[in-house]
Amino acid sequence: MANSLFTIIAYLIGSIPFALVVSTTMGLSDPRTYGSKNPGATNVLRSGKKIAALLTLLGDACKGWLTVWLVKHISAACRLDAFSVALASISVFLGHLYPVFFCFKGGKGAATAAGVLFGIEPVLGIATVSIWIIITVLFRYSSLSALISALFTPLFYLFIFGCNPIAVAIILMGILLVWRHRMNISNLLARRESRIGNKEGMFHGSSNS
Repeated sequence: MANSLFTIIAYLIGSIPFALVVSTTMGLSDPRTYGSKNPGATNVLRSGKKIAALLTLLGDACKGWLTVWLVKHISAACRLDAFSVALASISVFLGHLYPVFFCFKGGKGAATAAGVLFGIEPVLGIATVSIWIIITVLFRYSSLSALISALFTPLFYLFIFGCNPIAVAIILMGILLVWRHRMNISNLLARRESRIGNKEGMFHGSSNS
């Protein structure tokens, strides 16, 4: 019963679209109408409002972190196992990807996944974000950073913490991240992917994050 409740609440929290909330609050265009049409921080950045992109990033990350952090502490108090945390982790992530409030059409999940990882283990979140920053600085492709992080994180978790239900959730998130970035993979291979800071992507409909 508790796991079912955690799953539903986590999914609903994940469904909160901070890209739309921030854009509407700041009087900006719906991010689903320009650039990649993806309701995520990278696309909001194409609006020219860096603060809006930052707030979107923080909102999407915090909903992942807060959900997992709360479930971890509730699980400990109720003597539940890691399965509860694993369910909450994948559910909040799925909520972001397929939000019930917007016909199941959401973002690609990189920021929310990062928040989930910080909620699971801060060292895991720090390691993943460090990889993301390094790749972003070197290549300026948000999608490439997300893809490499999605491959790195499950291996890092398995090496440090071993195989458990949370490891399975992280692997599933990694697979979903890669799937959601499938068009980006094609664009990267064809050298058509828009770099961070390249405003042309806003007008040519890049499929970046």
